[in-house]
Amino acid sequence: QVQLVESGGGSVQAGGSLRLSCLASGYTVASSCMAWFRQAPGKGLEWVSTINSAGGSTYYADSVKGRFTISRDNAKNTLYLQLNSLKTEDAAMYYCAKDASYRDSGSWVAFGYWGQGTQVTVSS
Repeated sequence: QVQLVESGGGSVQAGGSLRLSCLASGYTVASSCMAWFRQAPGKGLEWVSTINSAGGSTYYADSVKGRFTISRDNAKNTLYLQLNSLKTEDAAMYYCAKDASYRDSGSWVAFGYWGQGTQVTVSS
């Protein structure tokens, strides 16, 4: 049974850092293209970052490029998202997702399994 469990969210001041984790079970993270998405209150779902299975290439939304880092630990079967230099606009519920894919329209989507989310709050 595939399951994704996020953790690591919390409340920080602007400029601070957090590391989000996504513990996977029922499959290996190295075998899947994994992504992080986020949703702020009253806004739509926003793709944040992707790490692909083969080679581990990484991709970032322009809004987080240079501040966030996606990675995975195959031994722990865990996906991570390091959030640095946080801004108030980064506040959102963050979700990890399995089997992300890039559409011709220029967007990332994930129609597989998702975690329940972890909340990130950033105060000014």
